[in-house]
Amino acid sequence: MGKRNKSAVHEENIEEEEEQQQKQENHGESSSSSNDKSLYEVLGVEETASQQEIKKAYHKLALRLHPDKNPGDEDAKEKFQHLQKVISILGDEEKRALYDQTGCVDDADLAGDVVQNLKDFFRSMYKKVTEADIEEFESNYRGSESEKNDLIDLYKKYKGRMDRLFCSMLCSDPKLDSHRFKDILDEAISAGELKSTKSYQKWGKQVSETQPPTNPLKRGGKSKKQSDDLYAIISQRQSERKGRVDAMFSTLVSKYGGGEPSSEPTEEEFEAAREKLKKRKSSKKSK
Repeated sequence: MGKRNKSAVHEENIEEEEEQQQKQENHGESSSSSNDKSLYEVLGVEETASQQEIKKAYHKLALRLHPDKNPGDEDAKEKFQHLQKVISILGDEEKRALYDQTGCVDDADLAGDVVQNLKDFFRSMYKKVTEADIEEFESNYRGSESEKNDLIDLYKKYKGRMDRLFCSMLCSDPKLDSHRFKDILDEAISAGELKSTKSYQKWGKQVSETQPPTNPLKRGGKSKKQSDDLYAIISQRQSERKGRVDAMFSTLVSKYGGGEPSSEPTEEEFEAAREKLKKRKSSKKSK
């Protein structure tokens, strides 16, 4: 009987040790799985979350995991410290952008030259587009094979509805490109690459009845002479407007000013005006 009791106690001790070991393993797994989570998953938000949503999720978790509310709980303390790391990254726009691109979470990787290099990289990738860049692209695109392929693809997409095609076609102008596009599409239809539609036939008939432009590949721009003429017109209108204002002012002066606006009164006139003003004040007091 005594042997059985000792055996039972021994088995219970083994079971307790196994349970304790299992808990430790589970704790280790949960800790590692927490580290494997993305920073967004730790907060329980989407990668597209706004700063307001991120801060709201952080405050909610911080209140729950704060050491003051979990005294003696090392797991909660560790999670709270990890939470501070998460908000220090996702709460900073630059660090968050770098984390989204690289997945880095170390402070050394999220500051200094790395961030500056990333900014320089994006600036080089997405340089500022100038008007000259647009004009250069347009001159290279118009009449190119790429334009032809885009035209054919859009024709298929909109089934010959050229009004909708022009809305989607890059660098296109119905007045300038209709005859040119018609020649390209007619050739593709004759080759069996495209099928003619009623909408296209109606549009093609209208285009055929109009005069084609002399240089369809060159967009019309304002010449220097046109700019000078425009400047001359604006200057002339400003002068006319100034003349009308001056004339109106002169009329008002002559009507209400009683003479030159810049002339000063003589001493006699000044004294007479002052006496007249005194009489008015005394008459008002007597009333």
